[in-house]
Amino acid sequence: MLNHGFVVTPHYAGLDTAWRATWSQGRGGRTIGFNSEMDALPGIGHACGHNLIAIGGVAAALGVKTALEKSGTAGTVILLGTPAEESGSGKIHLIEQGAYKPMHACLMMHPSAGPKHSFFNGPSQAIKAFTVEYFGHTAHASAAPWEAKNALDAAVLAYSSISVLRQQIKPDHRTHGIIEGKDWAPNVIPDYARLQWLVRAPSPDQVIVLSERVINCFQAAALATGTQVKITAAKDFAFDLRQNRALAEDFTEVMSRYGLTDLGANGGISASTDFGNVTYELPALHPGYTIPTVPNGGNHTAAFANSAREPHAHTLTLTVAKGLAISGLRIITDDEFYAKVKKAYDDEFGEK
Repeated sequence: MLNHGFVVTPHYAGLDTAWRATWSQGRGGRTIGFNSEMDALPGIGHACGHNLIAIGGVAAALGVKTALEKSGTAGTVILLGTPAEESGSGKIHLIEQGAYKPMHACLMMHPSAGPKHSFFNGPSQAIKAFTVEYFGHTAHASAAPWEAKNALDAAVLAYSSISVLRQQIKPDHRTHGIIEGKDWAPNVIPDYARLQWLVRAPSPDQVIVLSERVINCFQAAALATGTQVKITAAKDFAFDLRQNRALAEDFTEVMSRYGLTDLGANGGISASTDFGNVTYELPALHPGYTIPTVPNGGNHTAAFANSAREPHAHTLTLTVAKGLAISGLRIITDDEFYAKVKKAYDDEFGEK
C-alpha cells in the first residue's frame, strides 16, 4: 500500500499485527473503509480463505483510490488490516479504539463453498465463547479409583449432556466445543480437564438464552462428579451480521453485470464473524462468494485451504472486489445513494 501512495500505520490501535492504510485527496469528501482480514487456522492454514479476503480488501481499496484520482473527487479510502477473526475478536478491539469512527461505510468479502459463480448477502450467527475448567483429585486408576474425583469424567459428562441438549434447541442454534487436558496418563485419574466451548444463535439475545442452558450442563457435570468447576466467559461477544439493505441491493446489481448468481439472504454457511459488530456500528456489507471446492471440502477443512490457493479462486476474488469497489465508490461520489445507505442503517439501529 505504501507503493500505491497510502500512508500506512503498522501496529495499529495497540495490536501488533493490525495496520491501517489511508489515502485521501481534496477536502470535505466522505470516507469509505475496507477490511483485509489476516488470520489462519491451526494445522490447516488458510482453510477459511483469509488469504483471499486480504487481497480482496487491497484490490477494492486500490480500485476506489484510482477512480477518485481520475475524477478528481474529494474523498478518503481507509484499508484496515484486521487480525484475529477466528479467535481474539480483533475487530471488536479496533471498534473500541475508534478505528471505524472516520468511516461513512465499511465493506469486506468472504469466500465459501457453494454453487459455482454465486454470492450471497446473508446474515451470520452471533457467538459467545466459554472456557470451562474442572478440578478434581488424582488417584491410581486401578489400585484406588474410589479416592479420585475425575475431572475428565466431568468434561465428558458435560460434553454428552450438551449433545443431548441439542435435540431440544432450535434448528438455527449451534453449540460445540472440544475437551483439553494436561499431563494425562491412562493409569492416572485426571484431576484437571478443560472445555473450550462456543454458543451461537441468530442474535445476541438468543445466544444469552442458549448459553444459560449450556452453563447448566457445565454445572451439572461438576455436581455429578464431585469436582469443582470454573466457567469463564470470553470478554468479547461477536454479534450477528446486519447487512445494510441499500448496500446489498447495489452490490447485487453490480455483481449481476459480472455474471454472478445471487443466492439471496439465505445463502452461505451458519458461521460467525467479528465483522458483525462492525455492522452494528456503521453502514456495512460483508458479502460471501463461492470458489470451486471438492466434495466435503468447505470452510475449515484442509481441502478448502487448497482450493483457496488456486488461481481461479483469486480471479473470482478480484471480480467480487470490483463489486465492492464500485459500491464503495458510490458512498463517496453519490449523495443520493449515501443518503439511502444511511437511512437503511438508521431505520435499523437509530441515528448515531
